[in-house]
Amino acid sequence: MSGLKLCVAVAALAALTPGASRAQSGGATRPAPAASAPAPARIDLSLTDALGRALEENADVRNARSQLDYAEAQSRSAWSNAMPQFNTQLAYSRALRSVFQNVGFTLPDSMKFDPNSSLPLDQRVKYLEDKTPDAALGSLVGLFSQMPFGRANTWIAGLSVTQPIYTGGRVKAGINIAGDAADAARFSLDETRSEVALQVKTGYYDAQLADRSVAIVEQSVELAGEHLKQVKLRFEAGRASELDTLRAAVDLSNLLPQLQQVRSGRELAQLNLKRLLRLPAESELRLTTELTSRTKAGTPVVALQLPTAQEALPQLDQRGAMRAAGKSIDIRKAQVTIARAAFLPTVAFSGTMNRQAYPSTIRFPSNNEWQDDWNLAFAVQWPLFQGLRRTADLDAAHAQLKQAEVQQEQLRDGVRIQYQQAWGDFERGKALVDAATRTAAQAQKVYDLTELRYAEGLATQLDVSSARLALQQARINEVQAYHDAYAALARAERALGLPPDATTLP
Repeated sequence: MSGLKLCVAVAALAALTPGASRAQSGGATRPAPAASAPAPARIDLSLTDALGRALEENADVRNARSQLDYAEAQSRSAWSNAMPQFNTQLAYSRALRSVFQNVGFTLPDSMKFDPNSSLPLDQRVKYLEDKTPDAALGSLVGLFSQMPFGRANTWIAGLSVTQPIYTGGRVKAGINIAGDAADAARFSLDETRSEVALQVKTGYYDAQLADRSVAIVEQSVELAGEHLKQVKLRFEAGRASELDTLRAAVDLSNLLPQLQQVRSGRELAQLNLKRLLRLPAESELRLTTELTSRTKAGTPVVALQLPTAQEALPQLDQRGAMRAAGKSIDIRKAQVTIARAAFLPTVAFSGTMNRQAYPSTIRFPSNNEWQDDWNLAFAVQWPLFQGLRRTADLDAAHAQLKQAEVQQEQLRDGVRIQYQQAWGDFERGKALVDAATRTAAQAQKVYDLTELRYAEGLATQLDVSSARLALQQARINEVQAYHDAYAALARAERALGLPPDATTLP
């Protein structure tokens, strides 16, 4: 019966290990394999490459960049309110009916001045003596005939200019608001880039942790398989018991579900990283940046020093979110200025230079038909009473300014707490890295010595299993400690407002 149990255990192990189907099929004829799908693309991805791709392709970053472009365009547009405005026009109008169309008078024939040059000289002289007063009246009629009133066809070509001289600070405040809004959008873009960088770093570290966990468990499976082979050889040589063989087989079988679990975790971690980088889900990633004990500059991780929360206060105020909050306060102050300017007068200069013509037909006038009409004006406007609306607008602007100042204080407190937490996590992470590294080295020595003792018959199968399990856990704890330390460091860099592509990994 004991031999039957051994056969069953070995058969179960063979069914769980790769290549079992080949061993069971033997030399049997197999059907022709179906056409396989093309292999997924393999992408070698470093942390630097991941950050560069995310900062270019991420939708939030592109949206923030578009908002910055819009804010900068609005800032340029605001300057137009302080500059002179020039406008030109060329217009034609046709009067169908006019109140002036019946205005005027026509001289009777007896009062018209119309000398006849064919008459004798004495008659022509007498006509001039009699009709000279009517000649002036005829000229007056001709003068009125050139007036614009009631003319059927009118052409106007003109140039106008307007320049504000004094607006009570409205124009300057508007320019300041637009400039501050552009600066706030720029700082918001920096904040968005830093947030995306933190997500990518965290996702990359998670994927690297999952990848290293798979490698560690695979190594444990390999060690368990090698140990099972040695136990079988010792059993065949009569130096190991059947119980030792069964225990070795069970140890190996218990590792296989764990291996499947960490592989599933790696797949999920890589899917999340692909989502952040907008990579095809079916692509195969090979992460080239390892979680190492030294930084890019060669400094040991445990030797890195971050400023305390108190020391980091000046730098925390330079973070993008804090600077954007400061610009929001400046905008509110400018809005107070605009509300106060409503109580002040405005002064503006304007000028028009027009040329007008009234041809008898729709044709374009000739040069001698145009008449000049030039004007200059200064206008002063001072609203006296608007139903207390200006006072209400000023009170509302002051309230919004106080609200922005409170929001900045709340944000400053939140950033300090965020950095304090990241700083504490990093300090604990460094301690765990130091301890986990020493523990992993000790666990490796314990496992090696236990294998030697088992080969000499001085240790049991249970001792070997315990040592291997302790080695696997120590290795995973070491990788986890590096992961936690680097993740905390990334959060601290984010809180400090460091460049989004700043990384300490080689």
